[in-house]
This record gives sequence, C-alpha cells and structure tokens, in this order.
Amino acid sequence: MLTLYYTPGTCALASHICLEEAGAEYEARRVDFAKQEQRQPAYLAINPKGRVPALVTPSGVLTETPALLVYIAQSFPQARLAPLADPFALARVQELNSFLCSTLHVAHAHRMRGHRWADDPDAIAEMKRKVPETVAAGFDYIERHAFVGPYVMGETYTIADPYLFTLARWMEGDEVDPARFPKVAAHREMMGERPAVRRALAMQLANG
Repeated sequence: MLTLYYTPGTCALASHICLEEAGAEYEARRVDFAKQEQRQPAYLAINPKGRVPALVTPSGVLTETPALLVYIAQSFPQARLAPLADPFALARVQELNSFLCSTLHVAHAHRMRGHRWADDPDAIAEMKRKVPETVAAGFDYIERHAFVGPYVMGETYTIADPYLFTLARWMEGDEVDPARFPKVAAHREMMGERPAVRRALAMQLANG
C-alpha cells in the first residue's frame, strides 16, 4: 500500500496522475498549506523538507517528483509508463523531468517564494518581475528542443507527460501566454482528457 501526501495546485499532481495511470492501490492524503500542516511535527516526521509530494512506500519514504515518477513506473511495469528496458530512452525521460524540476519549477517558484533565495524585498520583487520571462524561456526550450509529439517523447505516453502537464497548468498564473507554445498547449489539452488525469484532479478538487 502506498500513501501519497499532496496539496492541490502543486507538483504533487504529476505523481497523483501516475498512480492513477498505473492502477496502483494507494491512499491520497492532503496536506493543508493554509493551516501550515507542512510545518507541523507530524508531517515533518514524514518529510523533513516540509514540502509535497511525499510517497510512503513499503521500503520507506520518497520525496522529489522525478524520484516518485520513476519509482511508480518501475513498481508497475505493466502500465508502461517509462521505457525501462532502454537505458538511453529512460535517461531522456529523466533528462526532461530533471529540467522541469530544477529549472522550470524553480523559475515558477520565484513568483511566490522569493524568500527562499533572498531577504532583500527589492531582490524578491525583481525575481517576481522576471518570472514571465524565465518561465517562458523554459517552455520555449521544451517547445523547440525537447517536445516530440503527440506525447513529450513521441507516440508513447511516459512519466514526462503528467509532469509537463502539471507545470503547464501554471502558465497563465505566471503571465505566460500558452498560445506562444502551441505544442505544449495542445499537449495540455490532450492530457486533460485522459481518464486518469480527470480522476486525480477530481480527487484533489473534492479534498481541496
């Protein structure tokens, strides 16, 4: 039995979608940021980082979205969520997921969480001002260099798809026009029609 700790509107959605795609037996537990539950001892005992997602597995707790996604893919190989038998193809998936995690998500975070990197109010304001530019640059790279289509890696759905979908849902909030990136925008629309995506979103909405 797996337990996913999530908060609606966060990158935890990617792992939630993959659990649904895999047909996994799991429990989803919401962490209420408004109540600061992520900073309470009960949750910090699960994830000392005080962030989501966290996935409790029979072997221990995993954090960081790329780790959760590849764990789900390897734990449920029958779901074919990653090219597990091809080292290069799997590395390409992880290359994209690493970019989403370390570059695009961080650029997005500068809009609300500049305090993680600076104390000077002017510096925080400047980071926030740059968000539309830096986030757009990340999507521009994906659109022109990383996206194969119709799924991120080509004809086959992988764990890169729910992760890109999750971050693409934040574009408007980051003042980025999706029309600038037609491949990514079409992918976001297509992903929104998948039953597993709809189930995960409905579950988070019902508990959010």
